[in-house]
Amino acid sequence: MVHPLLFLEFFRKLLEPLHVSEASADAIAYTWLIIIMLLVLSVLATSALKSIPGGLQNFMEVVVGGIENMIVETMGEHGRPFFPLIATLAIFILVSNLTGLIPGFFPPTANINTTAACAVIVFLSTHVVGIRHHGLHYLKHFMGPIAWLAPIMFFIEVIGHLSRPVSLTLRLFGNMNGHELVLMIFFGLAPFLVPLPMMLMGVLVSFIQAFVFMLLAMIYIQGSLEEAH
Repeated sequence: MVHPLLFLEFFRKLLEPLHVSEASADAIAYTWLIIIMLLVLSVLATSALKSIPGGLQNFMEVVVGGIENMIVETMGEHGRPFFPLIATLAIFILVSNLTGLIPGFFPPTANINTTAACAVIVFLSTHVVGIRHHGLHYLKHFMGPIAWLAPIMFFIEVIGHLSRPVSLTLRLFGNMNGHELVLMIFFGLAPFLVPLPMMLMGVLVSFIQAFVFMLLAMIYIQGSLEEAH
């Protein structure tokens, strides 16, 4: 097994000509590692599909089915087309969060560049979906219900929509980075007593943050599909 420090050192040297900071290089390295791991997992789960699933196929069907049901319950049947986007973000964020619980590893979601990238994807997808669904009538979402208040409402709505990716970015980054800092402090103070409780809390935080990000993504996309009033 390749030592994580050797893996990180390879990416640091690879990205050195681009003047990428060490923290960002590490986040990129872990991100690619997680992407490759998820790709391999997907291939293994779908390489020999059976009518009566078992093992890895059964586990993945439970995960995928649970996310699909949540999307349908939140967005309705018209939310199904967005399952690949939302499920991919949810699984990637969850696995990234849980990576921080492995000794010697650091979660990519504890780096603001990673969380910003996920937030921008949601932000752009929301408005692309809105424009494709409504055409130019999508602008009515920014005008408000009263015509003479439209200029003011447009300004307020634009600020509100721009705050969404900022909120998504900082919420996920703040919680994951804060958890890593607290974990390191407690490990320094009581390395033999803290691990198990902190690990359990880390698992809980990881699931909650992935769920919140997924839920907000669904709400934002659902809002872009609704008719403006």
